[in-house]
Amino acid sequence: MFSSFLAALGQLGDRRFRRVVLVGIALAFALLVAVYAVFLLGIAWLTPESITLPVIGTVEGLHSLLGWASLAFMLVLSIFLMIPAAAAFAGLFLEDVVDAVEDRHYPHLPPAQPLSLAESIKASANLIGLILVVNVVALFLYPVAGPFSPLVFWGVNGLLLGREYFMMVALRRLPPEAARSLRRANGPRIWIAGTLMAIPLSVPLLNLIVPVLGTATFTHLFHRIAARAPQ
Repeated sequence: MFSSFLAALGQLGDRRFRRVVLVGIALAFALLVAVYAVFLLGIAWLTPESITLPVIGTVEGLHSLLGWASLAFMLVLSIFLMIPAAAAFAGLFLEDVVDAVEDRHYPHLPPAQPLSLAESIKASANLIGLILVVNVVALFLYPVAGPFSPLVFWGVNGLLLGREYFMMVALRRLPPEAARSLRRANGPRIWIAGTLMAIPLSVPLLNLIVPVLGTATFTHLFHRIAARAPQ
C-alpha cells in the first residue's frame, strides 16, 4: 500500500495530473458563480426595492442590502462546497490519471477498456455521495468518539474510498464479478490504502488533490495485487 502511495506522490507533477486538478477547480468555481447569479436573480425577483417598517419607516435599497449579505453567505458556503464540487468534476476526468500512470509505469499492458461517460459520471457520483453521506453519519459519532473522532473519520471514509477507487480502476481490465472477487480477497489492504486517502481529505486545499492521488495510488495497487493473484 505504502509503495503504491509513494509512487503516486512521485507523479503528482505530471501534466495530466495537474490538468485534472485544475479542470475540477475551474468547473467547480464556474458552478458556484452560476449558482450565486441565480440566487441574486431570485432576490431581485422576490423582494421589493423598499419596505415600510413600523417606527423605522421606509427602508430603501433592500436589493443591495440582501445582495451584499448573500455575497458574504456564499463566500462562507463556498469553503464547504468547493471541495466536493471540485472532486466531483475531477472524477469525470480520472481516466486520464489512470492512463498517465499506466503509460509511465506499465507500458507493456494492452489497451484497457475505458469507462463510458455514463460509467464515469456514475463512479464520480457514487464517490462524492458516499463521502457526503458518511460524513453526515460521522457527525453523530464524533460526540461519542471524543478524541478518537479523527480516527472515525479516516477509518470510515477509508473503507468507502478504497472500495470506490479500487473498483473504478479494476473495472477497466476485469469483468465486474472478477473485480469484486479481487476486492473482497484484499479487503484489509484496500481499506488501509483508502485510509491513506482519507487523511488528506480532512486537510483544506490538500483535499483538492485526493481524487487524483487516490486514482493513481489504486492504479498501482490494483496492478500489484492482480500480478500476484491466481489467473
